[in-house]
Amino acid sequence: MAFTLWSLYEATLLCLNAICVLNEERFLVKIGWASWQNIQGFGEPPTAKSQMLNLIKSVRTVAKVPLIGLNILTIIVKMVLG
Repeated sequence: MAFTLWSLYEATLLCLNAICVLNEERFLVKIGWASWQNIQGFGEPPTAKSQMLNLIKSVRTVAKVPLIGLNILTIIVKMVLG
């Protein structure tokens, strides 16, 4: 399989789907990445863990609706072109 823009698009789509599907209560709490466990004081620099949690929340919030359309488009293209 060649490395094309389509394969890069599919890999990105799969990663975004995986981030949006993560359940905080089932998965993230078990590894200590719950949002309520990450309370910082005012003026403290953000840790890598808090930045990752913030990224996950942001992707869930922003990408949820566009992902539906991108998944439908990908399914239609795969059905038509094979």
